[in-house]
Parts: sequence; structure tokens; C-alpha cells
Amino acid sequence: MQWKLFADLAELAGNKTVSVDAEPGDTVGDALDALLEPRPELEDRVLDEDGHLRDHINVLRSGTNVFTENGLETKLESGDELALFPPVSGG
Repeated sequence: MQWKLFADLAELAGNKTVSVDAEPGDTVGDALDALLEPRPELEDRVLDEDGHLRDHINVLRSGTNVFTENGLETKLESGDELALFPPVSGG
């Protein structure tokens, strides 16, 4: 499974796309853990002190915010694209 990362999240991970060991049937949370575990600097930006996803981080599965589905418990399907967005502001 592959994550697309945007803005400073891509900088922290060292790439705009990162492959992780996750398969259909796993959860988005499993794939997020696989992304963050080897990247503590990214983990600090995405998770709060209690290990919960920060309010301002958006997690998308195939273009849909996972929190309109089952949150991080949303099951992955074949062909899913995962994306992680920091807050976006206009100006």
C-alpha cells in the first residue's frame, strides 16, 4: 500500500510517496502505524502526546476522508490510495 504525503509531512518523511506493508483487509490505522513507526519525526507531527491523530491532520482513502467512514478502523480494499494532509489555509 502506498501513502501520498503533502506539504511538511512529505518533507519530514523524505518523500512525497511512501510504500508500507499493508494489504486489503488491514485497516487504515494499520497502514498509518506502518508509515509512522520508522519515522518518529513524522509521528510527532501527526500524533498527539497520547498517540491519537491530531485534530488538524486529514487522512484520506481513495479521496474520501476516513472519518466519514469508520475512521482509522476503515478497512483497506485493493487499489486504495492513501493520503495524509496537514491543515490547509488560504490567503
